[in-house]
Amino acid sequence: MHSKESLLIYADSEHCADMLYAVGMFVPDPFVFLRLNGENIVILNDLEIDRAKKNITNCTILSSSEYSQKLGKKLNRRGPEEIIKMVLRERKIKKLSVPYQFPFGLAKQLKAAGFKLKPTQGPVFPEREIKNADEVKKISAALMMAEVGLAEGIQALKRSRIARNGKLMLNQLPLTSEKLRSIIDTAILQAGGLPANTIVAGGTQSCDPHERGHGPLKAHQPIILDVFPRSQKTGYFGDITRTVVRGKASERLQKMYHTVQEGQAIAFREMGNGVSGKVPHAKVLEWFEKQGFPTGQKKGRMQGFFHGTGHGLGLEIHEAPRVSPASPNTLLTGHVVTVEPGLYYPDIGGVRLEDVAYVSENGTRNLTKFEKVLLV
Repeated sequence: MHSKESLLIYADSEHCADMLYAVGMFVPDPFVFLRLNGENIVILNDLEIDRAKKNITNCTILSSSEYSQKLGKKLNRRGPEEIIKMVLRERKIKKLSVPYQFPFGLAKQLKAAGFKLKPTQGPVFPEREIKNADEVKKISAALMMAEVGLAEGIQALKRSRIARNGKLMLNQLPLTSEKLRSIIDTAILQAGGLPANTIVAGGTQSCDPHERGHGPLKAHQPIILDVFPRSQKTGYFGDITRTVVRGKASERLQKMYHTVQEGQAIAFREMGNGVSGKVPHAKVLEWFEKQGFPTGQKKGRMQGFFHGTGHGLGLEIHEAPRVSPASPNTLLTGHVVTVEPGLYYPDIGGVRLEDVAYVSENGTRNLTKFEKVLLV
């Protein structure tokens, strides 16, 4: 949206990435952010005011209780609309842009009071797409948290024993997806990250890219570990995937793994400033076909490579730009995107490898340091 347009956001900054981007501070309850005539304004309750004065540097901070006193109404019963109306009238503002997900009830109240609200076309803050050096550091810190979790998970797999029935045993108990996920998530928490829906999917479960995984893990089968923690300090995400086998991998699985690894390298080479998001994806798909790994439907389910090569990463786990067959995006210097090709066949299992790329003038830089080893 145009930075000169008046903007109103009403949300909490723990769940709304745009609000967190606007103020840079976690606030658990919904509050008001306004951009009026180039001035950023936040309206907060007394519980948050002192913290805000220390942490929010780019905004005028107003107290909701002071406006409450001016209005002579108990606003905890009336909602925020009276304060918003008063601030807008003070500054003679009648027209505002609001995010597409703006609360319906609040919009209705403001419209009834004569204010004109227009949902934003496209992102609220288009500049969020281009990451500055400080944001790249924050993403790299979140990636380190993911790496700590992955390392613990892989150590547990290495320590596991292969039972006669092929199940993996750890400390005399079956090693399940749930147990391994808890090992990974605990390490992430201790490193300052917030894990959510960590994927530990073994065997045929690894063929469904968003299957979290459940039940006993087995030897000689692929196990996909996809870890995407959010930094508790900054709100930025990291995102890494590795595929491992405890025991032996069939020749076909090994070929599949190396094909995916080379596919990822191709995507990294193809990406750069000014490149369409469709191009790296098409090149990876072409490489997979050449290697004898076709994509399409078989027996009513998709096989091969049927998801995008990557997505933007930042204050949301999935954000613009996209690196996919239908991507409308052009990659630009400052974009941070995942590079995560995969192959999935029910008779073999799934393989996915994911690193994070920083797009620069002359190609890409891999922000992920974690090694890639199939057999553990």
